Amino acid sequence: MQIMNIAALVSGGVDSSVIVYLLKEMGYNPTIFYIKIGMDDSDCPKEEDIEITSFIAKKYGCKMEIVSLQDEYFATVVKYTINQVEQGLTPNPDVMCNKMIKFGAFNEKWGKDFDKIATGHYCTTTNINDKVFLSTAKDKVKDQTDFLAQITYDQLQKIMFPIGNMPKSEVRQLAAKENLPSATRKDSQGICFLGKINYNDFIKKYLGEKKGDIVEMENGKILGQHNGFWFHTIGQRKGLGLSGGPYFVVKKDIPNNVLYVSQGYDPIAQYGTNMDLEHFHFITEDVFGDFHGEKEITFKIRHTPDFTRGILTKHGDIYHIESEKKIQGIAQGQFGVIYDKDMRLCFGSGVIK
Repeated sequence: MQIMNIAALVSGGVDSSVIVYLLKEMGYNPTIFYIKIGMDDSDCPKEEDIEITSFIAKKYGCKMEIVSLQDEYFATVVKYTINQVEQGLTPNPDVMCNKMIKFGAFNEKWGKDFDKIATGHYCTTTNINDKVFLSTAKDKVKDQTDFLAQITYDQLQKIMFPIGNMPKSEVRQLAAKENLPSATRKDSQGICFLGKINYNDFIKKYLGEKKGDIVEMENGKILGQHNGFWFHTIGQRKGLGLSGGPYFVVKKDIPNNVLYVSQGYDPIAQYGTNMDLEHFHFITEDVFGDFHGEKEITFKIRHTPDFTRGILTKHGDIYHIESEKKIQGIAQGQFGVIYDKDMRLCFGSGVIK
């Protein structure tokens, strides 16, 4: 086996901890990198993460480096998030973090000295006709290909996914067997750069407040006021401050600063079956070309365990998806991620118009 020089991105979580064990079992001696991406150290304390990562490095005899990409993160991912929210769109900072930071800025600053970058994502790769395709994990519930649907082909070729063919339960069992401190640690939730900062406080700091009406979609009745449409997302139920609910956010009128809601536990206005994707990004290659007619696909519009079946058509540069079933909370700005009909290959993603 040719010995490769591998950079392992370790965050202190169970998944990235186990990849170090697996790489050592494969005969590699990875260099561990802990990347600081919080907005600043006081906002996003990571002492426990660094302690666990340091323990892993010592246990397996690996060199470890703590590197900061905080400035780059703010200049790309945070600014992208603020800009999208200000326009009333629904951003996905984690998708952009993978493209711009973990496999972008990190590779440019430190990763170029390594043959491969190993990560704890639940993804795999598939070789077809001497080309590498991003493909789904064995554990379809934990699959994270949607978070990598904006990476480039050059980035994909350099990534290793050591746990991609393992179910999450087996990853935890391995961590317990190896007595890793992350074995029973809960998976991280929420937006990665916020840490302990409240999301609304973060948005208020940059966009302030702007009061507007909350209107019932079905009858035009004004139910109350909001402090800015940017504090709310399509499909949101909690935090509206309305009595007699539940109410769900179903639409935003950005020019008039109006938030539309529908009442009920499952209002029809929450759902849709059609969406248009613009600025579509293919990871490996354009697998569709200038086709006419229809193609069977599966897709996701948010990070869920479920793949939804649909029909894809193309109209100029726009890819149109007609879903087999109704989808809750279709929102402008979300990434629509397209897979083959067998839920195996992830082709790429576009932005919902």
